[in-house]
Amino acid sequence: MATLVLSTVGTLVGGPIGGAVGALIGQSLDQRMLAPSRRGPRLGDLSVQTSSYGSAIPHIFGMLRVAGTVIWSTDLIEDRYKSGGGKGQPKVTNYSYSASFAVALSGRAIRGVGRIWADGKLLRGAGGDWKSGIAAFRLHHGGEGQPADPLIASLEGEAPAYRGIAYAVFEGLELADFGNRIPSLTFEVRADDGPVSLGAITAALSGGGLEGPATPLLAGFAATGDSLRGAIEALADALPLPLRDTGTALSLGTGAQITLSAEEAGTGGEAPAARLARSRDAAGTLPDEVAISYYEPARDWQASLQRARAGAGPGRRAMRVELPAALAAGEAKAIAEARLALHWTERRRATVRLPFQRMSIAPGDLVTVPELPGRWRVESAALDGMIVELGLVAHGAASALVLPAAAGRVTGDADLIAGQTVLALLDLPPLDGVPADRPQLWVAAAGTGVGWRRAALLVSLDEGASWAEAGGTAPAATMGWADTVLPAGSSLQFDMTGAVEVTLANDAMWLESRDDAALSRGANLAMLGGELIQFGVAEPLGARRFRLSRLLRGRRGSEGAMTHHAEGESFVLVERETLLPIDLPLAQIGRSVRVLAVGRGDTRDGVEAQAIVGARAVRPPAPVALTAERLPDGTVVVRWTRRSRTGWDWLDGADAPLGEEREAYRLTIGGRTEETGSPVWRYSPAAQAADRQTGPIAIAVRQLGTIAVSDPVEIVFGEEEES
Repeated sequence: MATLVLSTVGTLVGGPIGGAVGALIGQSLDQRMLAPSRRGPRLGDLSVQTSSYGSAIPHIFGMLRVAGTVIWSTDLIEDRYKSGGGKGQPKVTNYSYSASFAVALSGRAIRGVGRIWADGKLLRGAGGDWKSGIAAFRLHHGGEGQPADPLIASLEGEAPAYRGIAYAVFEGLELADFGNRIPSLTFEVRADDGPVSLGAITAALSGGGLEGPATPLLAGFAATGDSLRGAIEALADALPLPLRDTGTALSLGTGAQITLSAEEAGTGGEAPAARLARSRDAAGTLPDEVAISYYEPARDWQASLQRARAGAGPGRRAMRVELPAALAAGEAKAIAEARLALHWTERRRATVRLPFQRMSIAPGDLVTVPELPGRWRVESAALDGMIVELGLVAHGAASALVLPAAAGRVTGDADLIAGQTVLALLDLPPLDGVPADRPQLWVAAAGTGVGWRRAALLVSLDEGASWAEAGGTAPAATMGWADTVLPAGSSLQFDMTGAVEVTLANDAMWLESRDDAALSRGANLAMLGGELIQFGVAEPLGARRFRLSRLLRGRRGSEGAMTHHAEGESFVLVERETLLPIDLPLAQIGRSVRVLAVGRGDTRDGVEAQAIVGARAVRPPAPVALTAERLPDGTVVVRWTRRSRTGWDWLDGADAPLGEEREAYRLTIGGRTEETGSPVWRYSPAAQAADRQTGPIAIAVRQLGTIAVSDPVEIVFGEEEES
């Protein structure tokens, strides 16, 4: 700006000539004032989060990935909950931690924030979904009228609004995924709509006092530094573009094009050497490799490198230029190639002495000098008496071509949407062959998006009057819902006619057909509604739909549910590692249990499931093969075959294990009961006469388990059977 001031003062004092002299002196001062700063921007400045006092906050243009500066935070907030306690084990107290903090992103207003990474892993996706738990997130765009953040104000009493600074506030970010510490964050910041020109950048940084070219267009740029030149020196150095003073405005780039006559340049007189001198930099002082480091949008805005070499081998005199701008790989490659070519073009230098009438020529102007081929850029201008001395360098135009170049492989996490939690409660017999000592329900959960991982659980045993934390779900189960109704069938053989079509919750889930040997080992066990089935054939129908056939029905004592199917009922592939057991008190048998799950993609209300505790974990399955045989003396011998809640794999051909403390059965005949310790009962003629009233006699048999009784199996016989 010294040129502007001294030019004006010189004009007032000495007219046009005085103005020219003042401008020339001012140019000399500006070359020192606007020289490259000692603290220019570096690529690493944008990728490392800071929290130290006095840290520079970059001015973001276009779109860029930046780390920002932590400007406020709370201490860690500790939460605790108890889990476990099943099968005689003690309850365990678990601790979790969260924190609230604010991060400054840009020293100028922005339009929004896209993805967010934490410790290099995706924390928030492009769709705004969170991969870790957070209570709330607020973005302050940096407008001059923005209010103070309500959380900061409520905790601090008074809080600045940080007007003119864009910043993000995290409220209650869960820290379990980050070693219980605030992670290092980077943000995809969108400051402008689309690419931004160099002219727009320089105008914004200088308040309209610095002009710049309309090209190149940059996908993003971060301006930092301790001066105007410091904020844009990396761009000026990489392209390269001189910062010059025209006498009326600052400008970035080449200026006027001037042709000098032979007479004024001294090339037509008798002693041209007195006015024109030439030189050439030694080849050994020039770089034979230029590397441009930049930000690559195709690699999630990570730092990338493109090289240009003069020759086939590796460069011995390498030059590296750090450009805190977002470019396509081909654009960065073109800059490196042009920068290398310019070094060799600009090795030719010259000095020319001109009459004082040429004082208006300024650094950055292009001149044509007789006997000097090509155009020459004015690098310096000085006044020696009434002689203007110009330092010239051969001018080579930077290439505007985009060269073929590879962006490289993206190393970040895939942006997978979690979707809404899908939840089901399963009443299952023991899955591991060990008899349970208390009722259980098994929680199956997944998400409608492939990015779903787990959800936090709350359990209520009193119809929602109170809730207790139950930790988190198991990994995602393979689950969905029925599109058709499965007809009734038999549990005694393969169901070759019945079939059901199901839709799975997300695109990552799949079902496979299995042979009979695999089915005998328990493969493809699934809960459909309340019935456990196995399927041998899973036919893909497209769009996450499968047709299941070659069925084994009523598995593990669930034959009572074979006639209770409905469209839309839940389908869950029973795999132990994807199910979470919830132990319940004995008093809960026959009562309702409500479970609430809150996952990353759910609303704060979460997703709820409810079930009546049927206690299959502690209830023996109903006896089978119930028969009644009348002996010649009129006695009826009732027989049945017991089953076990722990002996589903019949491997040795012998009786299944009892699975209870003792073998006992209860028979109900009309309104009275009988008990026996073996699977047979003799019904005397006298007892029959006493029980018979007007119709057939019904006998229901239940096995008495250690904790609960089985469902009944019933047989009916009447007078026609006695004759």
